[in-house]
Amino acid sequence: MPLSRLFGLLLFLFTATVPARAAELLVFAAASLKPALDEIVALPEARAIAGIKTSYAASSALARQIDAGAPADVFVSADLEWMDWLQQREHVATATRFVLARNELVLVAPAASTLQLNLDRNTDLRGALGDGRIALAEPGSVPAGKYAKAAFEQLGLWSQVETRYVATENVRAALALAARGEVPLAAVYRSDAVSEPQVRVVVAFPGDSHPPIVYPAAALKQHDGDAARQFLALLRSGPALAVLQRWGFRAAAAD
Repeated sequence: MPLSRLFGLLLFLFTATVPARAAELLVFAAASLKPALDEIVALPEARAIAGIKTSYAASSALARQIDAGAPADVFVSADLEWMDWLQQREHVATATRFVLARNELVLVAPAASTLQLNLDRNTDLRGALGDGRIALAEPGSVPAGKYAKAAFEQLGLWSQVETRYVATENVRAALALAARGEVPLAAVYRSDAVSEPQVRVVVAFPGDSHPPIVYPAAALKQHDGDAARQFLALLRSGPALAVLQRWGFRAAAAD
């Protein structure tokens, strides 16, 4: 047998015995989704789709990374604005876009705190904070911070907050400050409070005090393939929606 044919035969036999590598999928998701999405990507149904990697950060940071060329396959934002921003730049496979879940904004305190508070135009936030500060995700760009600022402005309370807040890179960082007792209050999502036993919910923001908190999901145009679409379909399935609800989200499909 000629040497070239022998080499080809050996190569065929070797590759035939090596299992095909599973597809890999990179999911960029808002930091507040981490506990729920970690559980979803561990589901057998998710593992059957691809080897899924997740990257969590503020939606604003992730959107800018995608715009700069980050090779994400799927993006799940914590607000419409950053998904719209990417769509305007033609990064989003628009046919795949949908609203995955909704959330609620709350004020939390360290679990040992006995603070009681209402949220209305008569609220004395400065008195509630004492010598401390309130933790907010960066209100100029991060969705949770933007929702909180909008709510405080609508309630006429922003003047009490604007010189008394600590800005964090994402909402999970604001939650961590309250969990460690480093701040007396933090504005976070209901889902964050559910995931952290070291905080307690003091009060929920009135629902009409800020824009609705929605989580749009979509495949990204440059990486829109079978695996991305299968994963998005999984996110809308019963098992995934049950996980989201258990972690304090309201599944959009339930509306």
